[in-house]
Amino acid sequence: MHAGPIALAFAAAYLGAALYSVLVEQPARLTLDDRALVKEWAPSDRRALLLLALFALAAAIAALVEFRAGGNALWLIGAAFAMASWPYMFFVLVPLNNRLLAADHGGAAARDLIATWGLLEWGQVGLGLVASAVFVVALG
Repeated sequence: MHAGPIALAFAAAYLGAALYSVLVEQPARLTLDDRALVKEWAPSDRRALLLLALFALAAAIAALVEFRAGGNALWLIGAAFAMASWPYMFFVLVPLNNRLLAADHGGAAARDLIATWGLLEWGQVGLGLVASAVFVVALG
């Protein structure tokens, strides 16, 4: 059995989860009042970060297994894009998350931070899209 389709499946799951976050969850949460907005965002964000991190790791591991079996460098490139989500999360999203979690639970400032977070979350979508596209090309 080849690990390439598994890498693609996890990269696509990552992409789907990131898209769901920005296209469904974020607009819905922004309709809430300020206090409810922060209250809903905090547990959702923790779960989403963990899920995305695990999908990225699984995609990268499967891609590395496929690279080792076949030697196609595209698997390494896709794995690098999948794993690029980790430093993106750590250096871009987590500082903003920490500001939100430490802030007063409500108010326009928290709403503005969550709106900014939603825009930055598109970076996750981009990484998942590129990793998935590279894996599709590698399979073809």
